[in-house]
Parts: sequence; structure tokens; C-alpha cells
Amino acid sequence: MEEQQQPVKNGAEPKPAPDRVSLLNCIDLSSADNQQSVFLLKQACLDCGFFYVINHGISQEFMDEVFAMSKRFFELPLNEKVKLLRNEKHRGYTPFLDETLDPDNQVNGDYKEGYYIGVEVPEGDPAAEKPFYGPNVWPAPDILPGWRETMERFHREALEVAKAVARIIALALDLEVGFFDKPEMLGEPIATLRLLHYEGQVSDPMKGIYGAGAHTDYGLITLLATDDVLGLQICKDKDAKPQIWEYVAPVKGSFIVNLGDMLERWSNCIFKSTLHRVLGNGHERYSIAYFVEPSHDCLVECLPTCKSEKNPPKFPPIKCGTYLCQRYKDTHADLNVYNKQPQN
Repeated sequence: MEEQQQPVKNGAEPKPAPDRVSLLNCIDLSSADNQQSVFLLKQACLDCGFFYVINHGISQEFMDEVFAMSKRFFELPLNEKVKLLRNEKHRGYTPFLDETLDPDNQVNGDYKEGYYIGVEVPEGDPAAEKPFYGPNVWPAPDILPGWRETMERFHREALEVAKAVARIIALALDLEVGFFDKPEMLGEPIATLRLLHYEGQVSDPMKGIYGAGAHTDYGLITLLATDDVLGLQICKDKDAKPQIWEYVAPVKGSFIVNLGDMLERWSNCIFKSTLHRVLGNGHERYSIAYFVEPSHDCLVECLPTCKSEKNPPKFPPIKCGTYLCQRYKDTHADLNVYNKQPQN
């Protein structure tokens, strides 16, 4: 079943693609027709786990500023960027080839560099002892003035968008609208902003070269903003032989939203966490991903509305923090690798 794309109210239309393009449902977060939003989202989650959200409350002017600030960071000399190298809390700079999302099919790591910004927790706060919490790593203000303030504001505003989407997801799963707003869920989330820059490397799946290898996201949901360079592909049926890949076209002013593995576990596989990848086409590409997960101690177990005698839980309960730590360990380079390399 192909989804029917709804009109985009800000007038933006997806750019044409050279290959097959997936038509995704579009959820208008400013719409008063909640029933229509729930219907469109549920249809998308059952089909492919990807959809657009528009009129989400973050202005285009501010989105442009965030992209401009991201580009300014990645244009810094490498010796400046490696001073901010990713730490054990997954904060800071990740170099090209640092992450390998599809080790079975990649000859190298991903041809992208990134920058992680998490929930700011000051050193000395008991919560800072937990994985994924703690102080962020920030460029010096004299090198990138206003950079931290811009990213912290975007982090706050994106979380509100994610909470709005999660309320529609709750209704689509026949839960109370505020199910995901509880303190142990999105009240104290593990929310990670990741700036991404893909260099001009041309991907070649036949040779195992990818901008980002095929993977599913780990958490609850991901919000993705992109520039107008095509690159993201999804595979609705990962078990198909051969796999069929479709591009997701950029739509200006929108977030592309996809479901993570944690929500697939929660929903007992009723909602899909879909395989996706990025192919480079010789052009630089910038994107901004915002990964949203519940708190460390949240127990992810089959939702009461998603199980029955005929459909018992498919996964054992697991704490969110435990699950995320293992997934990050499986896909990122060991930090000791960088301690052995000259940083110039």
C-alpha cells in the first residue's frame, strides 16, 4: 500500500528524485482535526514508520540559523574539531568513519561526521553519573559565538515537537493522550541532538560504501531536518529479496519523523521501525537529527493495548538505559582508537 501524501500547507513540495520516491503521509501539528492526524499517523506507522510533520512551531528563520551554525562548526579545521572529540557520554564531535551502522555490508565506516548534544546536566549532579547524561562539550565562544545558545534553544524546541508527536502516537495506540508525558518517559528523556555533515563521497552499495549504512534507530522517535540534497532512503520490507529502496524527498519546513526500535518493542511490532540508509551522490549534505528516548530507568515492555492471547509479547522487558548503551557500543568506534592517533 502506498501512502497518500497530504498537501503541504507552506507550499513546499518534495524535490523530484532520479529513482523511486516514497510518498509519505504528512501530519499538520497545527491542525484542529485530531482524528485526521491520528488516522494519518497510524496509517504511516503500520506501513513504514516514516512520515512528515509540518507547522510544528519552529520557525523557518530559526531552522536556517541552526543549519548555518552547524555548517560553521563543520567548516572548522580538523585540529579544532578533534579538540571536541566524542567522550564516553556520547557528547561532542564524531569524525568521518567513526560510526559503522551496517558492519556486515560496509567496507569502511559511514562517510559522515557528526556532533552530539545531549540533555545538559552539570558535573556533580547525581544524574550526571548516568550514561547519556552530563555536561555537554561546547566549542569556545570566541571560536563560534552564539553557537551554544542556538543549539540549546533548538534542543528545547525540538523536544516540544517530539512530545506533540508522541501524544498522537499514544492515541494511535489506544492509550491515554499523555501516556508518554510521564516523568519516567518524556518527562525526563534521553534526548540527543546530532548535527550531521556528509562529504561529497559518492556511495556505492555494491562496493560497501555508504554515507550512512542501513540501520534502524534505537529509541522512541527521531525528528530529522535536512537540506535540499537528496540522500535518505528507506526499505519498507527488510526481508525482501532483493530489498527495494525508496528515497525520502526533503520537504522544506518539515521534519521527517521515524519510529525507533524501542517503540517497535513497546507496540509488540504493530508499529514499524524501518530500515533506512543515506547514499552520497557527490554533493555535500547537511542534516539535523533529534533522537528521543524515555528516561534511563523506564521499563520498556509490551503495551497493554498491543498484546492478547493470540498475540503475546514478543520481547522481554528491558530498561531503556541498558538497551541504549548496548546499541551505541555495537555501532561506534572504541574511544581508545583516538588516543593512539596523532590529532593534527
